[in-house]
Amino acid sequence: MAQRYRGKNMKPKLVVVGNGMAGMRTVEQLLQIAPDLYDITVFGAEPHGNYNRIMLTPVLYGAKNFADIVIHDFDWYRSRAITLHCGPAKAVVAIDRTRRQVIARDGTTADYDKLLIATGSLPLLLDIPGRDCDGVMGFRDIADVETMIAKSARRRHAVVLGGGLLGLEAANGLLKRGMQVTVVNRADHLLNRQLDAQAGEFLRRHLAETGMEFQLGATIAAIASRAGHVVEVELDNGQKLPADLLVMATGIRPNIGLAEAAGLECRRGIVVDDAMQTSDPAVYSVGECIEHRGELFGLVAPVYEQARICADQLAGGTGSYRTGFAATMLKVTGIDLFSVGDFDGDADSETLRFVDYGLGIYKKVVLRGDVPIGVILYGDTGDANGYLRLVRDGVPVSDRRRRLLFGGATTAEAA
Repeated sequence: MAQRYRGKNMKPKLVVVGNGMAGMRTVEQLLQIAPDLYDITVFGAEPHGNYNRIMLTPVLYGAKNFADIVIHDFDWYRSRAITLHCGPAKAVVAIDRTRRQVIARDGTTADYDKLLIATGSLPLLLDIPGRDCDGVMGFRDIADVETMIAKSARRRHAVVLGGGLLGLEAANGLLKRGMQVTVVNRADHLLNRQLDAQAGEFLRRHLAETGMEFQLGATIAAIASRAGHVVEVELDNGQKLPADLLVMATGIRPNIGLAEAAGLECRRGIVVDDAMQTSDPAVYSVGECIEHRGELFGLVAPVYEQARICADQLAGGTGSYRTGFAATMLKVTGIDLFSVGDFDGDADSETLRFVDYGLGIYKKVVLRGDVPIGVILYGDTGDANGYLRLVRDGVPVSDRRRRLLFGGATTAEAA
């Protein structure tokens, strides 16, 4: 590794590749605990400051504009003496680990003592015949949102492939922009990773009332275009749907190409240890691009915890990352949802349900013996933290089984 002489007033150099929520959360945390420790340089492929990707949907349907979701504007970087290189020409294309240097597309270089890779994820676009035409896209950044808004102003029919959270958010935004929207989902019900079939049907009925249409248990077999622009999709069940816009929301994959090319250990993601350190001790990584103990990440809560631990490590601390208990708390088109654990159950489990069609409330608790192992809440998530504690800690509930689906029975006092 390169050796450098540093005078008394020279700070070690921290370079961050990725100007998104994970990398900049790490920088933000680092500035709180060690504000003068590093000379910081940030590279981002988008021509903006850091913004909240979770809030892209309100921008899509017009409730917010881009300025409303910016977390750190250019003045924020300037006032903290952070050098920001942003835009497509400033995207980092190579890491020279011997020289400890990163190289951007336009030739800009930056030396580092510590490097943080926070390159996030890429949309998983399925290899469907006819895919390479105008109007077929993913949904990951503000540029995608701007494209969808422009298309919705002069086009009528939208098809969204994927009935997960991202797909439903895109569909809802396009619907509110006045498009006729059909969601195509390979699974037989919506949000199949977070909900069971009955809760998924609750959600489908709610969304159908807004005008959204669905093709469930199906996928797209071919894409037809005219003059280079998508006009129709054919499903594997033989049906054909008009499509002036096709949004693929079929998942994400860690963006590990840069790390792989630099010779860092990668599997499905960039492999990191409990200190968020890669196979190179000078290189750290956080966010959707990493793999920690065999697990990948797509939710904000664990990513922000990774950022906290990484900042502590960069500041000389001994913080250690542990994957938290997986639970999902969502708000989809105004409906609150919560799920945790094994909510499908098996032959050795028992299921308790509460259903109120009038109020649009569905609750399900799966028990093994007297211990809850999985929960779904639809429409009423007020006791979500209590249910999470019961499942996470394996709390027996024999004394309150009859009240378990109703408020108050999840608290410690209810025991």
